[in-house]
Amino acid sequence: MIDQTLAVVGGTGQLGAALAWRLARAGHNVVIGSRNAASAQARAAELGHGLTGMANRDAAAAADVVFVTVPFAAQADTLREIAPVLAGKLVVDTTVPLVPPKVMRVQLPPEGSAAERARGVLGEGIRLVSGFHNVAAHKLAQDVALDCDILVFGDSKDDRAAIVELAGRIGLRGVHGGALANSAAAEAMTSLLIFINKFYAVDGAGIRVTGNLLA
Repeated sequence: MIDQTLAVVGGTGQLGAALAWRLARAGHNVVIGSRNAASAQARAAELGHGLTGMANRDAAAAADVVFVTVPFAAQADTLREIAPVLAGKLVVDTTVPLVPPKVMRVQLPPEGSAAERARGVLGEGIRLVSGFHNVAAHKLAQDVALDCDILVFGDSKDDRAAIVELAGRIGLRGVHGGALANSAAAEAMTSLLIFINKFYAVDGAGIRVTGNLLA
């Protein structure tokens, strides 16, 4: 994957910018996407490491792997915008169905998860995995070790494996989470982690899977 181009759609937001920075710093060719190309270019210049910026659809068109890092409210419209250029690409949806103001309450959509909503918008022909739901964006944006696992979901083991490996390249531990339908568990966990952060005054709680994961 080191020779492939990665796009981070919604890359001017907190999670998107942090993920783009981590990926670029690890040696990947990364394009930041935004609704406004000028905003994407400005954010890319700020982050450095060879990042470039384009409008969302152009960034997706230029990439082999497309990360979608937009808020839940913008997920469906963003996916519809980039869908025509996604054939043959691996799409990584990071969307968490947070519904303000009650973000500490689990509120999964009628489809069962944001990942299933993404599948409904994109159709069955798109290679789709989900992940990066439970990592604190502000910590991901820092040059620090992160004690947090990344659960990766998808119906293709090979596609999951590609993102599990990529997580390792940027200082995280990727863990296979099974079928895309299982994404609901990690998406729901985000609201629990937000509650834990507030209740215990924790600076970005994450999750860690115990046991021997060498399989």
